[in-house]
Amino acid sequence: MTWYDPAASARSSLAMSGLEFLRAMVDGTVPPPPISRVFDFRPVSAEVGDVVFTCEPDESAYNPIGLVHGGLVCTLLDTAAGCAVHTTLAVGVAYTSLEIKVNYVRPVQVLPGRVNTLTVHGWVTRPGRRAAFAEGDVRDAQGRVVATASSTCLVMGAGS
Repeated sequence: MTWYDPAASARSSLAMSGLEFLRAMVDGTVPPPPISRVFDFRPVSAEVGDVVFTCEPDESAYNPIGLVHGGLVCTLLDTAAGCAVHTTLAVGVAYTSLEIKVNYVRPVQVLPGRVNTLTVHGWVTRPGRRAAFAEGDVRDAQGRVVATASSTCLVMGAGS
């Protein structure tokens, strides 16, 4: 597995607003973080307070009982909620997750020969200077909600 140097992307993020950075990732100007290669997810759109990612899990994401591991779904939700917050931040301002609560609604299974795309949507419910709040959901290829989340992010100046 190969990926781009995450330090280079992190440095470039400090010179852009969060929205500019996420849009640069969507259009391929800024390379995605290594975790997106591990879990095969990619940004699709970024607007102020709203992002969409897609993911196509395969059997490598299975847990011992033959379903996509909940940790992958949680990672997708944490990414979407955090990136939605990121789109609201000015140049030099960063965030990190403080907490996330996930509700799993239905299992995710890879079905050979079928499209297995998960769509992950994150949106800000309350922006803030010190803490920001976001929600998200994951939907399967049929548009059914498989999980939801609420998240709190710490907003901090760069280098905090």
